[in-house]
Amino acid sequence: MPDRVMRKVWAYFDAAGPLTGRPWPIRYRTGEDQRVAGLRAFGVRRFTAMLYPHKPGMAAWLNSWAADFAARHPDCLHTATFFPEPGAARYVRRAVEQGARVFKAHLQVGGYDPNDPLLDPVWDHLASRGIPVVVHCGSGPAPGAHTGPGPTARLLRRHPGTRLIIAHMGLPEYSDFLDLADRHPGVHLDTTMAFTDFTEAVAPFPRRETARLRELGDRILLGTDFPNIPYTYHHALESLARLRLGDDWLRAACHDNAARLFEV
Repeated sequence: MPDRVMRKVWAYFDAAGPLTGRPWPIRYRTGEDQRVAGLRAFGVRRFTAMLYPHKPGMAAWLNSWAADFAARHPDCLHTATFFPEPGAARYVRRAVEQGARVFKAHLQVGGYDPNDPLLDPVWDHLASRGIPVVVHCGSGPAPGAHTGPGPTARLLRRHPGTRLIIAHMGLPEYSDFLDLADRHPGVHLDTTMAFTDFTEAVAPFPRRETARLRELGDRILLGTDFPNIPYTYHHALESLARLRLGDDWLRAACHDNAARLFEV
């Protein structure tokens, strides 16, 4: 994120966040260059810049920053975002023309319905180009007016070709979002913060659903929320390994699925 946005995010978590209600120490509070170097040192070959606006007039500026960031760091998948506002379709098309390969939508922070009519041309354009959208739509760490499986299920009915990546495995509504993935082949789920000790303490993944992780193994993607995590990067990977779903499943989640989805 741009430095001034990142600082505001850190300040939010330093205050234990009104939504989290518990300490959330930022593990990797470093400058941009150090963060990028850290990812490369972990062995990360491609990463994203997960940007999201919380008010009108912010998305186009974030997209401009993201285009410059991707140009400076070719191993970053050019990421963009949007908000339900007049002009959203225009700047989304511009971002795609500039090379955006993945978008981020945060329904909780943005406080908007993904089915807002202002976003219809956005979803149509992204679906027609096959560009995935990482969407924070689960009700964790606290519910929003448009979180939970309902609004996302309606979105997929209205725009069935949309490629969604459900952030955080949709926690805490894990089962509902696994159901959506069963019904919609374009739906993927990312592992951001899921299965870690930090998350398991308040929103444990239902172990009865572990077999479904195997069944959907070609649509599970590694996500981390680096650098804004309260534990080590290694712990996120360790948490996936201890699911005991096997090396092939881990390799797919950590590399093969994303490489295929983003044609890397």
